[in-house]
Formats: sequence, structure tokens, C-alpha cells
Amino acid sequence: MSGKNESEKHDQSYYEVAKSGSLADRAMMVARKHIYQDFKYHCHPDISESILDVGVSDVIQGSDNIIERLHPWPAQITAVGLGEGDDFKKAYQEVNYIKIETGTKLPFPDKSFSIVTANAVLEHLGSRESQLRFIEELQRVGKRVFISVPNRFFLAEHHTAIPFLAWNNSTFRLGCKIFGKKSWADPNNLILMSRASLRSLLPRSVKWVDGYTGIYLDPFSSNLFAYSTCD
Repeated sequence: MSGKNESEKHDQSYYEVAKSGSLADRAMMVARKHIYQDFKYHCHPDISESILDVGVSDVIQGSDNIIERLHPWPAQITAVGLGEGDDFKKAYQEVNYIKIETGTKLPFPDKSFSIVTANAVLEHLGSRESQLRFIEELQRVGKRVFISVPNRFFLAEHHTAIPFLAWNNSTFRLGCKIFGKKSWADPNNLILMSRASLRSLLPRSVKWVDGYTGIYLDPFSSNLFAYSTCD
């Protein structure tokens, strides 16, 4: 491959904090297992249903791509990402991987999939307008949609491991400057998400259920989720 796209750079930067086998990686594995349990509880996937996983990681280690790791019928999964997906395809050989271009529509007809899911993608889309378009696109291609994102009110911010300062934009920018992580203070790379900000993005044309997931600590839980039946 020649060079790395922005998605791959984000993945590698993230896993510098949560290195394979580290305490952060083990904690994230626990969180993502809980996210998967909530995914199963709300979506009830069975062997006959197709799943589209949007925004998978090509950095393969303990806490990555939890749907592909835990779903009992991987051949029912189609995964899309911005990279070539070479390592992903080696790790998950039964999953159909498709490369997509950033900012474009998903290359599938309306309601192509029983379930569409996206974990830790929404916060990297650069603007509220892009986030709204993204959710609309998930709804277009899926009959049921499950989204999860990091919670800014968790004890430590996921991408930087900076404790507490992500609760406020100004203090987070200061923390990123102090700890040499200035790129994460740029909204083009990371939009910090709260339950209120996630709710504000959810279209009112259908009913959504949202809540806390991951490492569960009520408002300080590690992650947030939103689920909708779109058909």
C-alpha cells in the first residue's frame, strides 16, 4: 500500500493509547463486549439476517472490530472501510470487505441489510452536517440501525487517555496541548460526544432508543448507543 488514509491514521493513533495487551486494551475489550451484548439485545440478529458494519478497523488487536470477533455467523457480515483492508481480510476471512470513499453514499440499494451498525465512527466525521448525513445513510440501507460512540464524560477520553478534561472543550484543548496530542483537539479529527449531542442527531421520523453502554457507570459510562427500527 502506498501511504495511509485518514481512517488508518486514526486507528493507529488510537491503538498507541490502547496497545495490544495493555490495561487500556483489556478495558476496551470489556467495554466492546458489553456494546456487543447491547447490540444483540436490541437487534436480535439471527442466522438468516444480513449485517453491514460501517467503518471497521484495519489495525487488528484484542479490542478491534467486536462484531466480527463475536458474531456467530460471520458470513452474514459485510464490512466497509476506507482502507484496502488487507489485514482485516486476513483476520476475518468469512466477512465480505468492501472499500468505500469518504463522503460518498454507501454502495448498496435501499434496505439492503437487516441490520446496519457503526461503532466509534460518528465522532470522526468532522461536522454536525456530516454526522446527520451519515445517520441518514445508515437508515437508508438498513432496516435496523445500531450506533455506538465513546462518551466524553467517561473517566478518561478514549483516544488520548487524558482523564476528566474531555468534559469541557476548552480544558480538553488545553490537555491535548500539554500532553502533545493537539491533533485530537481538532474537530475534523474528533467531535466529543455526550448523550445529549447524540440524541440531537437522531432523526425524529422514526423511534430511537438510546442509552449508556460499555463499561457501565451511569452518566460516566465509557460509551453511548442509539438503536432504531427503520422499516
